[in-house]
Amino acid sequence: MAGRDYRGMSAAERLADRRERLITAAYSLFAHPGFHSTTIERLCATARISNRAFYECFSSREDLMRAVYDRCIEETLASVGEAIEKAPPRLDDRIVAGIAEYVRFVTADTRRARVMHLEVRRAGNVLSGARQQAVAAFTKIIESSARGAGRTPPLDLHLLALGLIGAITELLIEWVLTEPTPPTDELVEACVFIFRRTFAADGTQTASAY
Repeated sequence: MAGRDYRGMSAAERLADRRERLITAAYSLFAHPGFHSTTIERLCATARISNRAFYECFSSREDLMRAVYDRCIEETLASVGEAIEKAPPRLDDRIVAGIAEYVRFVTADTRRARVMHLEVRRAGNVLSGARQQAVAAFTKIIESSARGAGRTPPLDLHLLALGLIGAITELLIEWVLTEPTPPTDELVEACVFIFRRTFAADGTQTASAY
């Protein structure tokens, strides 16, 4: 049975609206003051909904955190994928484009950087599965780009891709926590240097300007 209209919105539309308002509120509050410091009551007050309405949208605060994190990952994957597709076909060009876009996109909004690289760790087991899925998705991008370019690194490709992702992650945590924040161009340059040293055919290539 279709829900009755209320102020021009159906029951399904009202639910979707409340859910989106909660995600928007959580995006800011989970970034600062942080996941563990944000109560359901504060989320509801910020989103301007009742506590009862919260549980119509999400089963728990942890469930909402996963929704926020997944949204950040989906948007970042889309942005990075588009940048790689527009880059020249050489592996170096494609991965450099992907690294630069990842750093640019994530740091364009401090809330996104904090959720993806700081609060995801502080949340502990809440996001362990979601984080593993995100790492797998970004690893797949690197592996696919390397195979598509016919590049065979001297060591296991999957492990090298994981290592590169780990390096990027730690650099972005440094960006989030350090005052003043390191220039994003320097972050990209460091990531590109690590990539080129990792995926050089003879293992000796040094980085050049990206």
